[in-house]
Amino acid sequence: MIKDAMLYKSSGDFRVECSLCAYRCKIADSKFGFCGVRQNKNGKLYTHVYAEAIASHIDPMEKKPLYHFFPGSAAYSIATIGYNFRCPFSQN
Repeated sequence: MIKDAMLYKSSGDFRVECSLCAYRCKIADSKFGFCGVRQNKNGKLYTHVYAEAIASHIDPMEKKPLYHFFPGSAAYSIATIGYNFRCPFSQN
């Protein structure tokens, strides 16, 4: 489902700056950001993965990359298509 995105600024020349992640993509008209799921259409940003979860899990907190964050508790994890990290050790 394509839906209006949040967390971006229009620059007035049909370009947008996405602020969803640290890349702060400056996206030209009709192009996608680094993640591949947020698209600029006529100066407005849209997400192509709204309400399209591909995975949903309840995981032990110790599985998450959070240091000393409520040990022994659980974390609800969701995932969509689109990924903005390119690290060799990533499991995604």
